[in-house]
Amino acid sequence: MSETSAVPTAPLRARAEIDLGALRANVRALRARAEGARLMAVVKSDAYGHGAVPCARAALDAGATWLGTATPEEALALRAAGLPGRIMCWLWVPGGPWREAIEADLDVSVSGMWALREVTAAAREAGRPARVQLKADTGLGRNGCQPDDWPELVAEALEAEAAGLIRVTGLWSHFACADEPGHPSIAAQLARFREMVGYAEERGVQPEVRHIANSPATLTLPETHFDLVRTGIAVYGISPSPELGTPADFGLRPVMTLSASLALVKRVPGGHGVSYGHHYVTPGETTLGLVPLGYADGIPRHASSGGPVLVDGKLRTVAGRVAMDQFVVDLGGDEPEAGTRAVLFGPGDGGEPTAEDWAQVCGTIAYEIVTRIGTRVPRVHVNA
Repeated sequence: MSETSAVPTAPLRARAEIDLGALRANVRALRARAEGARLMAVVKSDAYGHGAVPCARAALDAGATWLGTATPEEALALRAAGLPGRIMCWLWVPGGPWREAIEADLDVSVSGMWALREVTAAAREAGRPARVQLKADTGLGRNGCQPDDWPELVAEALEAEAAGLIRVTGLWSHFACADEPGHPSIAAQLARFREMVGYAEERGVQPEVRHIANSPATLTLPETHFDLVRTGIAVYGISPSPELGTPADFGLRPVMTLSASLALVKRVPGGHGVSYGHHYVTPGETTLGLVPLGYADGIPRHASSGGPVLVDGKLRTVAGRVAMDQFVVDLGGDEPEAGTRAVLFGPGDGGEPTAEDWAQVCGTIAYEIVTRIGTRVPRVHVNA
């Protein structure tokens, strides 16, 4: 993927322009909302499709003090790229690269006894303690240690710490429904988290950080901020839920603008079928524009006959099926030249659709829209 400080002069089939100035402003806005807590910028899945290394650097420049990834491989890649400071990773399977993570000074998450035993063995081999964060399942039902198993995990972690094999640096959990205001599980999970943290601390755990707040909790639930907030999608200027508010409501700006150059513009008669299956037939004589992006680039096939696109100052709609490499828009008789820019989504203040608009058409969430944009689409990082 491309990492540049300016848009290239040569035309591209398509590009995802990543505004690092907007990202830095988003991090500053999030820090202001979580005053008193440190901020982790989550850059998993290649920074939600935005480019992990440049986005991580920009987040640190703006005052993030932690970086977060899902997999250890993602975290190790950040270290290999020279990213400093605290980096946490949390999605492990047996036989994972524990020793490499220890030697790279990563904070690793442990949700069960198998993981604690593997990281302890790796610390013995490495000859240095591992930084470990214990994750509590307070009600999400995914990763994390169940309350009934928490005493055993805490006890063995303390034994390993006393032996100099690990340092318990954090206690943490994750919300299930923080993006649904007033959902009863929010209060229940917060209460359970306080109980499980209290239990661990009473027995001698002295964590550097306690954290449960994700992006929606950071934005709307100050009582959940504790020592650290983990902000993912909000860093990239996307609201975690339309019910909570728009990005502008939170002082955020979308970071990615996805566009392509029209590959062809042609006039066709009425009654002309368009794309596979002829699910769209021109109602009369018109012009069609060919956009050289498809589901192999991450454009959802569910956007067939619905995805909004800005072409030549007007909003158009995907005409017929999205194919693997291309889709068509009905230009309604307008005749922009081949090479004219078609904007699928961006911040929205130039009349273009947003990732949320695409999510609504596809019956999904904006997280998926930006994250699924594939590697055939160059990332062009501006305002570095």
